[in-house]
Amino acid sequence: MPVRGIRGATCAQADTRSDILEVTRELVGEILRANSIADFDEIVSILFTTTPDLTAAFPAEAAREMGMNLVPLLCASEIAVPGRLARCVRVLFHLNTEKPTREMVHVYLREAKSLRPDMQSAQ
Repeated sequence: MPVRGIRGATCAQADTRSDILEVTRELVGEILRANSIADFDEIVSILFTTTPDLTAAFPAEAAREMGMNLVPLLCASEIAVPGRLARCVRVLFHLNTEKPTREMVHVYLREAKSLRPDMQSAQ
């Protein structure tokens, strides 16, 4: 079965545990909904990154709270590029699916919509 990638991003209002987890749950939930992912067994792994100004929580905690206890999850910090979008949580899902790449729905929420103005998904 092919492995496909699904990207997404969102922004937190503040560097607080509650805000990071809230926006991450919203993003992950929207990716699951938009791509009709009902079974976590379809998910190979998920990579989360945050900009260096988000340090209060690991975004993967939100996925664990949603029941993804057997999905391999990893968090990392983005490169500190000058002028970058602030307080940004990014995600890359790796998914086992027969769907072609063109059917993967990438999700950009909140201020992160500016990262991919060419994408209309979930906007």
